[in-house]
Amino acid sequence: MKKFLFIFSFLIVSATVLWSQQADSSHHLRISILTCSPGDELYSTFGHTALRITDSVHGTDIVYNYGTFDFSDPDFYTKFTRGKLDYFLSVSDLPSFLYEYQVEKRDVTEQVLRLPDSVKIKIQSYLSQTLSGPARFYKYDFLYNNCTSRIRDILLQQTGFKVTTQLVPEGTSFRDMLHEYLNKGNQSWSKLGIDIVLGSPIDKKVNTDQSMFLPDYLMKGIDSAATTSFLEEKKILNKGENRQEAFQNQPLILFSVYTVLILVLSFSKKNRLVRFMRVHDFIWLLLTGLLGCFLLFMWFGTDHRSCAGNTNLLWALPTNLVAAFAFLKRKKWLTTYLRIAWPLTAILVVFSGNILPQDINFSLTPILALLIIRYLSIIKKQTVHA
Repeated sequence: MKKFLFIFSFLIVSATVLWSQQADSSHHLRISILTCSPGDELYSTFGHTALRITDSVHGTDIVYNYGTFDFSDPDFYTKFTRGKLDYFLSVSDLPSFLYEYQVEKRDVTEQVLRLPDSVKIKIQSYLSQTLSGPARFYKYDFLYNNCTSRIRDILLQQTGFKVTTQLVPEGTSFRDMLHEYLNKGNQSWSKLGIDIVLGSPIDKKVNTDQSMFLPDYLMKGIDSAATTSFLEEKKILNKGENRQEAFQNQPLILFSVYTVLILVLSFSKKNRLVRFMRVHDFIWLLLTGLLGCFLLFMWFGTDHRSCAGNTNLLWALPTNLVAAFAFLKRKKWLTTYLRIAWPLTAILVVFSGNILPQDINFSLTPILALLIIRYLSIIKKQTVHA
């Protein structure tokens, strides 16, 4: 009987100790979201998100970062262009993570989450398994699968995180959200490039969950989570500088001046300027044709879903590449071709963002108007010489 009582007592004490250790360990886990403010370079214009797990029992403080890639890969640029570059989950300690943002003087905000111990353990286990397995690597997609959306999805799937309030005005598109940051960073040329290369998918209207693909909006979502106790504490880990500048639409200014200048020159009857305009028109047919071929490649030859359905192909016609050399040889069929080309460009200008699913960058308006005028001018001259 005494032996039985001893064994029973030993088992009870052991189970209690093990349970208390596990409970104590999980109780001392702290999970937080780190939101880094935008930087000056294009790659940092939209900010960054990471997840931090602190374990006071084991003395660990780990930052999990989904925004890393291998720049030393010999095929880096090819893979990046074709959307086949692997991003991966990496870890670092907090001082190492903060160093870059301290140097660049960018804000880093921490939001400590109030989660049940069982959920903390579940998230820690998930990240540990991901880090050591093939799921560590993923195909990056700027809108749907990036460093912020990965952490957003962990919160949506592993916790009670839910946002019922609207984070952006109704009808806001992905493009609108990108423009917000590009305007704040005075990235007018980057904005133009993005608007030309990325197609109609980024004009899709976002819902609340989708709007949290950007770091600041995930932070806002956590602040306004449906569960009021979801956020335990919010603090600034690194205080940066205010980077917002007044937006200057440099492309629009430059293109407008250029358009006026070319229009003035086109009225001249001097032989030298007539020859200049002929070279000018050839170059523009050639450049728009090359750009159209590039946009087609980005649509069909890469894994970038955001490059699909690009209505910029209505003015950057790939066939202009052939038309450029037909123009030099004064081919008769060029007149018929341009009679189709100029209305397509006009349709884009008039119906962009209305009937057509994609907004064109407003800076292109003078250039597109000039293209239409030059197409009509070539038609007129070709008809006279016919």
